[in-house]
Amino acid sequence: MQQFFEEPVNVMSVSALTGEIKMLLEGEFEQVSVRGEVSQPQTSRNGHLYLTLKDAEAQISCVMWNSLRQQLDRIPEHGDEVIVSGSVQVYPPHGRYQLIARSIRAAGLGALQQAFEELKRKLQAEGLFDEGRKRPLPSLPGAIGIVTSATGAAFQDMRNTLEKRFPLCRVLLYHAAVQGDQAAPEIVEGIRYFSGSGEVDMVIVGRGGGSLEDLWAFNEEIVARAIAECRIPVISAVGHETDFSISDFVADARAATPTQSIVMAVPDRNDLLMRISDLQLYMERRLSDILQRHKDTVSRFLDNYALHKVKQRISRQSEMLSWQEKQMAGILRQRFLQIRDRSRYLADSISSAASRHLLQQKSQFSDLHHRLLASDPNAPLKKGYTRIHQNEQWVRSAGQFDTAAPFEIEWTDRRTRIG
Repeated sequence: MQQFFEEPVNVMSVSALTGEIKMLLEGEFEQVSVRGEVSQPQTSRNGHLYLTLKDAEAQISCVMWNSLRQQLDRIPEHGDEVIVSGSVQVYPPHGRYQLIARSIRAAGLGALQQAFEELKRKLQAEGLFDEGRKRPLPSLPGAIGIVTSATGAAFQDMRNTLEKRFPLCRVLLYHAAVQGDQAAPEIVEGIRYFSGSGEVDMVIVGRGGGSLEDLWAFNEEIVARAIAECRIPVISAVGHETDFSISDFVADARAATPTQSIVMAVPDRNDLLMRISDLQLYMERRLSDILQRHKDTVSRFLDNYALHKVKQRISRQSEMLSWQEKQMAGILRQRFLQIRDRSRYLADSISSAASRHLLQQKSQFSDLHHRLLASDPNAPLKKGYTRIHQNEQWVRSAGQFDTAAPFEIEWTDRRTRIG
């Protein structure tokens, strides 16, 4: 059986349908921002950038014209997570739509990394990273200012390391947040405080390791400029060995860890003692060589009668020097004993004073305790006495008592109403 089909009245051409879709899409999506992963980016001969933006379930073609591509700080690479802003455009000849990009910026950690690189290039161009502007660290600092969190492990590690290496050096802490919105301003305040106080010979700025977001305060421009403007040398000790921050590049020295910053800042007391011992041995050998040369010179003239008197005078002078050496040794020993006795006396005095102070505080506490017990308003009740209350008030004298009105008698364990 032959079937007949009635042709629809409104039949559209392919170009007409595509035109309708073009008007609908381009009018609805004039300004959109899309996040996704870059796939197969390519730059054409005329400079246009083509790429595919995708996620786990879909993809869309993107193009950025050469005039806008030239303004990018960095061409996105395959696998980068980016945010593309632009408009949707339909290309009728191929019957497909694409995203015309006006801007491409990194997303998530990529955005922080991009901001890091931009600030790094800016400060480097200003010369803040130049080795010529960096100052040497003092060889024997008397005091070090540390800008970090008082509750962090980094400060404890630095203080413990300093105590082991060079306990003669004082530590001054400026507590500052090292993470979060308030971290950068507080770090800047700490650097400026030590820069103008005149109390320390150098400053250490740092914290323990963490993610890029955790360390971001040390990548802020205000922190970098505060380090550059500091009047005394600054060591940047941020994160772990593989972590780098803007502060590391600006500071006079960079420590891989907070603990290493102390190693850089102060000498090891054992090394100093060894150096002193080596210098003492060197001086003794040099003096011995000089004396031996003079002895040899004198020996060549011993047979000369004219020098006999000189020899006798030298002998007398030698005996005098020997006697003076013994006298000086005795005086030094006596002085040492006096200092030792004085130190013991001071230690005993401090101990006694502390004991007296403790006993005095205990006596004051005991007195206050007894006074508190004596002023207990319920003490008479515990001894068997009673109170009379009338009209919710304690009757303290016979003149206050109204014999016609009801009243209450209070014992230590209860009250009884009368009347």
